[in-house]
Amino acid sequence: MKKIVLSALAALTIGTVAASAGDVKFYTDGNGQVFTTAGEGRTELKSKETPLFSKTSKLKFSGTHYLGYTYKDQKELSAADGGPIAQKATGNFEFRRNYLQVKAYLLEDPKSYLRVTLDTVYSSGKDGYADVYAKYAYLYLNDVLPFTGVELGMAHRPWIDYEEHQGWWMRSISKVFVEASESAHLTNSADLGFNFKTKTDYFTSELGIFNGEGYHGTNGANDEIGAGNSAEWRLTGAFLGNGKQKRKPTKDSYLDASFFGQYNIDNAANEDASGNAQTYAFYGLHAVYNMPNFLIAGQYVQADNENKGTSQYNGKGYSLNATGRFGAKKEFSVIGRYDVWTSEKQTTNVEQTTNSAIYGVAWQQNKNVKWLVSGQSFRAADNRNYKGSATQDWDSAMVTAEVHW
Repeated sequence: MKKIVLSALAALTIGTVAASAGDVKFYTDGNGQVFTTAGEGRTELKSKETPLFSKTSKLKFSGTHYLGYTYKDQKELSAADGGPIAQKATGNFEFRRNYLQVKAYLLEDPKSYLRVTLDTVYSSGKDGYADVYAKYAYLYLNDVLPFTGVELGMAHRPWIDYEEHQGWWMRSISKVFVEASESAHLTNSADLGFNFKTKTDYFTSELGIFNGEGYHGTNGANDEIGAGNSAEWRLTGAFLGNGKQKRKPTKDSYLDASFFGQYNIDNAANEDASGNAQTYAFYGLHAVYNMPNFLIAGQYVQADNENKGTSQYNGKGYSLNATGRFGAKKEFSVIGRYDVWTSEKQTTNVEQTTNSAIYGVAWQQNKNVKWLVSGQSFRAADNRNYKGSATQDWDSAMVTAEVHW
């Protein structure tokens, strides 16, 4: 049995080499040995190839997966505010992100490509089945303007991707401040439109126009996308002069300050009592300083909504996060983040404040796998969350495997 296994492994290895060795042939005898010349009692090894066809000269495949378990202990009130408090504890295995991605390089410029990213999400409303949808589907054209490329299609919105790759590297356990439902919850990361992306040593930016509702936004009462579009931006000063490079947080130092936001006209997810889409805008300031040993970042955000009868998209708040790294390769991390968001229903002048604290440790096992153990505590003033529903305070514990390939 051992000879058969060794023979199979040898044949697989040599067969791989043979794919690039032209006309070299390999032979095996009854004892499982492999030879490069024919002889008595030797049989030629044959291999079957499955071709991959494409109308482009190069395809690049990759994947990102966030797998984990979350235990959540939540306090609940009855429908009427001030009712009796009950405890509700749940524990669930999760895949929080499950990306499969392909880039097709279609043009002579090696930095231009078509990208399609499929995401698989769990849908509790379909008896546990998973839904697959396109998170990104865009054409990137490099250097359409000096130092500037453009994404066309279901593209990155200007802010979230930047923060996830410069200021908050722990997306597997929480979304960023402006996207997280327990914090500001103002926008999401992708939408149909275009995004001009500029990179120089000391300045980077993203400027785009989008539909505004986002890649998983719901339609309005009239089943429309919305009457207007969203103008969105990020302007960043890279004070250490490395804005053009792809940074590695455990090796590079950088100091950035950003002004970001969006002006979202007649958004279908933001309707008044008569079903008319309303406009909202938000503006933010962000700064981050990173060294191999640590990172510290902070931001302030304010949102204003023409729809005065809702507390959504109305408010202000801030977020602070820090990471300390240690180990021979800075493979171990201690994580902390604190969010505060105060929303206001302007017709009643009632403010509601929420606080969210995230804490944990991480281990970067290798370039492909990171392990995280974390907790989160959510507290709401007046026993409410930012939407004013009966959802109450909660605490959670998470174990996460973050996988990239």
